[in-house]
Amino acid sequence: MKITILGSGTSQGVPVIACDCEVCQSSNPKDKRLRTSIMIEHHGKVIVIDTGPDFRQQMLRLNVQRLDAIILTHEHKDHVAGLDDIRAFNYKQQKKIPIYATTHVQEHLKREFAYVFSGINYPGIPEVELHTISHDIPFEVEGIMFHPIEVLHYKLPVLGFRIGDFTYITDANYIAPEEKKKIKGSKIIVINALRLEKHISHFTRDEAVEMLDEMKPEKAYLIHISHQLGLHEKINKELPDYISCAYDGMTIEI
Repeated sequence: MKITILGSGTSQGVPVIACDCEVCQSSNPKDKRLRTSIMIEHHGKVIVIDTGPDFRQQMLRLNVQRLDAIILTHEHKDHVAGLDDIRAFNYKQQKKIPIYATTHVQEHLKREFAYVFSGINYPGIPEVELHTISHDIPFEVEGIMFHPIEVLHYKLPVLGFRIGDFTYITDANYIAPEEKKKIKGSKIIVINALRLEKHISHFTRDEAVEMLDEMKPEKAYLIHISHQLGLHEKINKELPDYISCAYDGMTIEI
């Protein structure tokens, strides 16, 4: 199984529009961060977790030729806004794309993308089939078992996922003890770390490191990074040896 980091940036991406800080002006490609998302490839099947506003660009730059399912962590725009662009896969594959999401997220999709769910089959609209998931029941997609992990993004429940020895968590600033039990034993953890300063709904770098020290994975990567965290190479030098910043296009073999 191969996991690709489609995007490692926060809701504004990096560089931020009209920002002249050293991170946004950096020439290092690893400091260019699209909105956070990952792609899972397994036995020829392709699953994407979250379709943010950069979804089209992410698919094009990696020359992705098929899409078998989408799993959504939560309803914020930087995680769902690119949903309309699945139309290309509908056309090429001649089938609906399954979307796995909680009932709450599905309700949001039906408001934000009302034309998709109106029942009026206007030519060219995205074709989807909704599958309901919850935080406490594992589910299977294309032969892969996903174990949901509920985290809090301030007061909003967000789903992370464990796949075997790999755990993926985005948009969190609190994980309850019972949910931590689902993470422990993971060999690889990907987790959000927004910036150095305290934030209302995201782990800071130090909070993420503290969480990882508690979970004790063999390797960990930071995602959902803002320009306020600093330059990619500088951040890595300040992190424990087993932790590093993810970057767009990075792959993890499971």
